[in-house]
Amino acid sequence: MRRRLLSSTLLVAVIAVLLLGVPLGLVVSRLIVDEASQELRAEATRLVGEVEYARIQDTPLDPQQLEQKYPERYIQIYERGNPPKATIVGAPPPSGHQMTEDAQSESGIYVRVSRDKDQVEQDVRARLLLIVALAVAALAVAVGLAIVQSRRLTLPLQDLAKIADRLGSGDARPSKHRYGIPELDRVAEVLDRSATRISDLLTREREFATDASHQLRTPLTGLTMRLEEIVAAADHPEVVREEGDAAIVQAERLTAVIDELLAAARRQRHSQAEPITVDDVLVQQVTEWAPVFRGSGRDLLLEGERGLEALGSTGGLGQVVASLLENSLRHGGGTVTVSTSRSDNYVVIEVADEGPGIADDLAGRVFERNVSGGGGTGLGLTLARALAAADGGRLELVRRRPAVFSLFLRPAEEKRPSRVVTGPA
Repeated sequence: MRRRLLSSTLLVAVIAVLLLGVPLGLVVSRLIVDEASQELRAEATRLVGEVEYARIQDTPLDPQQLEQKYPERYIQIYERGNPPKATIVGAPPPSGHQMTEDAQSESGIYVRVSRDKDQVEQDVRARLLLIVALAVAALAVAVGLAIVQSRRLTLPLQDLAKIADRLGSGDARPSKHRYGIPELDRVAEVLDRSATRISDLLTREREFATDASHQLRTPLTGLTMRLEEIVAAADHPEVVREEGDAAIVQAERLTAVIDELLAAARRQRHSQAEPITVDDVLVQQVTEWAPVFRGSGRDLLLEGERGLEALGSTGGLGQVVASLLENSLRHGGGTVTVSTSRSDNYVVIEVADEGPGIADDLAGRVFERNVSGGGGTGLGLTLARALAAADGGRLELVRRRPAVFSLFLRPAEEKRPSRVVTGPA
């Protein structure tokens, strides 16, 4: 590209110099020749007047004085007579080319002034050489400007190519380089925005992989427990069948978890929010988690209003509740109570335990990624809040000691009031 810029600029400069320099040279040459001719004509006319004056005064012409007054001129003066009298003054007649101009008075005085034309041509050549020198200087300046401009254009393009190559290799850091050229700055801004989007996509993909590994661990644990029950009950076909059905349900839930995680990663779950029955999700979660709590010597209770409906997704609500139950199992203590209630604006689901609660220094950051107070991954509550927000809800820590988490969902429609039910322990 740099070579093309140089060659095109040089070609344009040569054409401009030729279009301007050639006519200028012709005009200057013609002006110099015309000026020399006019000068000779004026000298001849002036000499005619001087000769007329000398004749009237009856004084002879002084050849030396004329030679000093008209240097480097060959002058011929003729006066009327029979034969005519001639007076020759000045330098010897030119040996080569000469320029001659004549003048004549009414009284019969004829004057011819000549000069060497080579001197005029030498002056023309000097002026033409000056024009050529200026043309060469103009070409040199044009080439210099072309070099500077080509560097100004090609270096940013090379830099932009390196930035694009870096983006392709996975380094999505914005360069924030600007070059003072609006078009190139526009390209740099677009690349920076693309780098930011690519960085966000890469971050989202990494977060998805981390969240998926965290969220899939719980269904896999439940599935493993079901399979262990099947193995333990190999001699009881009815138990095996029951546990096999539960394992199938667990596997289907695992598939649903994967679908929910993919939808959340693509930011599509907002449009999938629909009326769901809260009881169905909570009963499923309590049923799945009850054996785990029993194995830890703890109780899990389900209380509150029944028949509530909220806007959301079954998989999303199930994952949020599962994350809260897992958090209570790992970091809480005593009985864990899942309760539901209805206000004018929200359907509220609370998960509370009887443990020591959350330390003051962690309470304000409990939903931040990688923040954990008990050796956990620091991802469960972060992902739970993100899933709740994707369904248009809100997850909050409403009490520190003992810990109480509340999930606020938008109500779908009014349901009949129902009694309080105690879930399985």
